[in-house]
Amino acid sequence: MDYQSTRNPELRASSAEAVLNGLAPDGGLYSMASLGEIPFDWKQTLSLDTQGMATEILSALLPSFTKEEMRALVRRAYAGKFETEDLTPTVQVGDDTVLELFRGPTSAFKDVALSMLPQLMTAAREKCGVDDEILILTATSGDTGKAAMEGFCDVPGTKIIVFYPDGGVSPVQKAQMVTQAGKNTCVCAVRGNFDDAQTGVKNVFAAVNDRNLLSGKGIRLSSANSINIGRLAPQVVYYFRAYANLVGEGRIKLGDKVDYVVPTGNFGDILAGYFAREMGLPVGKLVCASNANNVLTDFLETGRYDKNRPFYKTVSPSMDILVSSNLERLLFLLSGDAELVKTLMEELKETGVYQVPIDLLRALHEVFWQGYCDDLDTKKAIGMVWREYGYLCDTHTAVAWDVAQQYKAAHPEHNPVVILSTASPYKFPAAVLEGLGHAAKGDEFDVMEQVRNETGVPIPKNLTGLREREARHKDVIDREQMLDYVLKKASQKEWF
Repeated sequence: MDYQSTRNPELRASSAEAVLNGLAPDGGLYSMASLGEIPFDWKQTLSLDTQGMATEILSALLPSFTKEEMRALVRRAYAGKFETEDLTPTVQVGDDTVLELFRGPTSAFKDVALSMLPQLMTAAREKCGVDDEILILTATSGDTGKAAMEGFCDVPGTKIIVFYPDGGVSPVQKAQMVTQAGKNTCVCAVRGNFDDAQTGVKNVFAAVNDRNLLSGKGIRLSSANSINIGRLAPQVVYYFRAYANLVGEGRIKLGDKVDYVVPTGNFGDILAGYFAREMGLPVGKLVCASNANNVLTDFLETGRYDKNRPFYKTVSPSMDILVSSNLERLLFLLSGDAELVKTLMEELKETGVYQVPIDLLRALHEVFWQGYCDDLDTKKAIGMVWREYGYLCDTHTAVAWDVAQQYKAAHPEHNPVVILSTASPYKFPAAVLEGLGHAAKGDEFDVMEQVRNETGVPIPKNLTGLREREARHKDVIDREQMLDYVLKKASQKEWF
């Protein structure tokens, strides 16, 4: 089945081309017209191990690749790289299930997708007969950058530039990025917030495409953000993994619905749950958990998207986002109307606001629920979960925990609840320690040791020794300089 732009049904691409290009030529996102038409046996998929699930799901969503090809790509992406063979284990915490998505090489949920994307992209490059070097541009609110660079580090035929908001990520996240090894990796801070970096990346794509700025240079752009379908598709797998675990533990019967609570800012992680639902998985409600930057909460409640609001730097910085790119795919899939989506995205760009029609709002309410949690309640949740259940969670997971309790209180008839845990608590140690009721002393690395001493929870191996690593990437620029920066880096044959 072909992919098409969410803004123009005439702009079509194979799934391999969609992975390779990242964005559609008109700035839209690549999407299938309908996920419900994919031939897929969800019940049989639940009986497989995680790599088997990934093979079935990804070959269904990306039909340019045969199952045999996908099986080999999955094996290369995941074998021996995660702490557990099932990649994303589940843990019972009180009445709820926590889905741990941070057991990969950079201790963040992005590892699941960004271990897979380099394999997909290099295979798509070969399948499409492309000789050009692939220059990947990515904006990150903290976790995507490190996970993307780790995945693409020294992958032949690729280079990657990551832009992050200067002062807008945790010290541990920054240290992970600026110490990244690899001859083909580049990290640059952008003065502003994540939305500035993300908008800047989109503007670079538009300028390069409209003005053919890389024509004849043997280079083409792509993305590792969840705007790329090759980044989003692997995230569908862990919804199936969690459901299969609940069935295997006897907590639910096959066919029972499960509610998933997802901390999200750019809407990719929760959209993967919608994909799973459309592919047959018995998903009840998808609960969107926001921090103080609650633009998504307001939108899902009212149908009005308004980015013209204060921007807050919070203790859950990966959700400090006011423009949620992946929401565009959901609007297209629910409405089936590319012209409507194009109009809404133009209104967002021009005015910062759009309002969806009432029938589309009703469709949203059938699937989604929403809530938000400020910094104070985030820290309270960290302390409460530790004291009552002996489980240590990071700030983003704490947001989801708090919103899950809001959801259950509002819906006593709720289904079993799975809470997605998106990062190790050691990526945000100061806020975690404060949530435990202790004052942070020293820098973030000292605080990591304090958290370990207080809880006995081990520090992930990839974070130990981070303080001693050399900072290799030190550039800081304004958003207006991003295009020139990319063109300059593209002209350099070697970066290190």
